[in-house]
Amino acid sequence: MIGAIVAAAAILIAGGGTAVAEPHAGEMFLTFIRHGESAGNASGLIDTSTPGPELTDKGWAQAEAVAGYLADCKFDGIYASKMIRTQQTAKPTSDRCRQPVTVEPGLHEIEAGIYEGQPEHDAGRTYFEAPLQWIQGNRDARIPGSINGHEFKQRMDDSLRDIQNRGSKRATIFSHGGAIMIWTAMSVSNPDLSKLQNDPLQNTARVVVKGTPDKGWKLVSWDGSPTT
Repeated sequence: MIGAIVAAAAILIAGGGTAVAEPHAGEMFLTFIRHGESAGNASGLIDTSTPGPELTDKGWAQAEAVAGYLADCKFDGIYASKMIRTQQTAKPTSDRCRQPVTVEPGLHEIEAGIYEGQPEHDAGRTYFEAPLQWIQGNRDARIPGSINGHEFKQRMDDSLRDIQNRGSKRATIFSHGGAIMIWTAMSVSNPDLSKLQNDPLQNTARVVVKGTPDKGWKLVSWDGSPTT
């Protein structure tokens, strides 16, 4: 699926660069982490079902690497989507840092609709055709049998507001490649759309943003490489 996003994103124009800074008082500092390799990833087929496929052995090893990366436990909440692969990826970090995993239903992958079960290598011309239009401003575009851009962004934003309402200022959020990349491109004031093509999120890759649901978001960092 990531390869298909890369191909489709080649038509987009790159935006501004990222700015690295600590959040000001009242700001949230969110670290999004894509889940480890799932059986769906290994199959080469689009799978956005719920609860969806579990992690492979490789995916579990990647989850342990994430826990090592986050070993300082300098966050105040661990969140995952309703899909089992994100919850499993979060578990080693939860165990190491002795913080529970809170499931936020709005953080799940973009629903594929009629393209569910189709080859991932075709996703740029099928599943991701509408999401790439959302980035370009056409949020009315709808994935056949699924959601449009307004609905996708609203449910992601609602979950981030829930996280804010729980008092989390430095949350670690385990989500999905498409959801993280598309939401970030739609939401931050300083998007770098070239990242979709040149540095797409591999399993356990990371995106960091700062801001608030009310005042908006800025991209702090984007690292498409797996966590090691």
